[in-house]
Amino acid sequence: MESFIKKIDIRWSDLDPNFHLRHSAYYDFGAYSRICFLTDAGFTPAVMMHHHIGPVLFREECSFRKEIHFGDDISIDLQLDKSTSNFSRWTMKHQIFKNTTILCATITIEGAWIDTKLRKLTVPDILFAKAIDSMPKTESFAFSEKK
Repeated sequence: MESFIKKIDIRWSDLDPNFHLRHSAYYDFGAYSRICFLTDAGFTPAVMMHHHIGPVLFREECSFRKEIHFGDDISIDLQLDKSTSNFSRWTMKHQIFKNTTILCATITIEGAWIDTKLRKLTVPDILFAKAIDSMPKTESFAFSEKK
């Protein structure tokens, strides 16, 4: 897949008292884009529940660059930055743009898959691994063997 870009509509409730996007909305939009990617790849929340697997985050960090206001045209470019070779752990980057070209923020997350029955980290089924492997990659993408 060459790119996965998700359009976002700013709601009034996404704003802070200064009338720009509140910091926590950026994280919500990042989560939304990841779930949209998984859903588009065939892994809806219902499928994940059936397989007793779900994503879990260890770290989530945002670098804020430009303000976003109500009515701005927003899109998120989701990319895989690092992964173990079995796709059990990964790092993803989300670049949030307004008006297609203005980079407003970058969210970086580190996560893994958890067995939702056992409540332990797990290696994903090959179908889940293929879905993550199909995610667009950053220019600096690399496999790592972080345990």
